[in-house]
Amino acid sequence: MNTGPLVIAIDGPAASGKGTLARRLAAHYGLRHLDTGLTYRAVAAALAEAGSDFTDESAAQTAAATLDLATLNRKHLSAHGIGEAASKISVLPALRRQLVEMQRAFAAEPPGAVLDGRDIGTVVCPDAIAKLYVTAGPEVRARRRTAEMRECGMTADEAAVLADLRRRDERDASRAISPLRPAADAHLLDTSEMTIEAAFRAAVDIVDRAVLARERVHPEPDVPV
Repeated sequence: MNTGPLVIAIDGPAASGKGTLARRLAAHYGLRHLDTGLTYRAVAAALAEAGSDFTDESAAQTAAATLDLATLNRKHLSAHGIGEAASKISVLPALRRQLVEMQRAFAAEPPGAVLDGRDIGTVVCPDAIAKLYVTAGPEVRARRRTAEMRECGMTADEAAVLADLRRRDERDASRAISPLRPAADAHLLDTSEMTIEAAFRAAVDIVDRAVLARERVHPEPDVPV
């Protein structure tokens, strides 16, 4: 095809299942995957290791410049403390611009990529071939996150997890820079009553239809015999 990389943008609130879905779609289509939240966590971890202040935007940008987005360690960066630090640096405007450009460059490399986060379809990759907004009821998400934490050997109280998710939802939706919201052309996928497999099949159907629509607009040119 003469239509450029296949980019799939997946947005949604915490614990909606977007990360699991993104990884499965990347494997299915033979694409690279990037959890954009990890880019902020990686910068936060670097600042913590260096003993730098989380409000030091210059230090944050220096740390970001050293990142290899293809090798971010999801397990290491999933620690709760790193997540709290990441929320502090995510409001730094120059750092956000820098990371968005890095995320766009990652997506632009052939054959394409699946990116998940909170502003992929609206800010990072507004021209993505397929956009999904993955959501689920807060109680469902709290139950999933609690089970996930317990499976990792962590102590988790479902009521506390639910309260934390509600706070994050409010913060993400009301922030001045890149608020969480579905892109106008995103496909809403509510996974509240879906198994992982059902959500995956629904997502594949959405992406396949988007790819087919692109091929109709940009057909393969005839090759002279």
